Amino acid sequence: MNTALRTYLVTQADRSGDRSTIDVVEAAIAGGVDAVQLREKHLSTRDRYRLGQAVRDRTRTAGVPFLVNDRVDLAAALDADGVHLGDDDLPVEAAREVLGPDAIVGRSVSSPKGAREAEQAGADYLGVGAVYATDTKDVDADDAEIGPETVAAIDEAVDRPLVAIGGITPSNAGAVVRAGATGVAVVSAITAADDPQDATRRLRRSVESGSNEQEVSQ
Repeated sequence: MNTALRTYLVTQADRSGDRSTIDVVEAAIAGGVDAVQLREKHLSTRDRYRLGQAVRDRTRTAGVPFLVNDRVDLAAALDADGVHLGDDDLPVEAAREVLGPDAIVGRSVSSPKGAREAEQAGADYLGVGAVYATDTKDVDADDAEIGPETVAAIDEAVDRPLVAIGGITPSNAGAVVRAGATGVAVVSAITAADDPQDATRRLRRSVESGSNEQEVSQ
């Protein structure tokens, strides 16, 4: 399974217009996305589980890691590859106990201090943001944009893959990676694009233009 986490889709149906979440996921996979995270906080637990089953089936067939936002219980029920945790979620150590040692456990951070704490807790990768201003709730970190400078400071502070999020587009993704991010996570850049498959390809090219690949060990 590819665990590079260079181009990472976070699903959010209210940004996809007439397309279903499954349509967006399939297009992103065809475009070369490296990971898919199920978010969809507006759905009931039952509906999110059903959608998660369909997303997991697509990602598993493609060999793309499938993670669940926040909900360790849903990640376990869906046999997901991992979970992404925010400030109000279970601690990294508790998630690891539930999901097992091979699960990918990510943690949202917005400062070097928070990054060091997440690293010490055993997070496999850190979701860093919001890097730029965004008109969608793309992140579970602080709302204030932190900029590439803070990405660079966090990269200096920890030895973990950094996935930048918040206002990321094909035009700025390469610069964020050059600042120290391993890759980028996006909602709107793929989900709201006229052509999600092409948007994924363009985003991936931008990331790779500035990337020194750093894989999450699994």
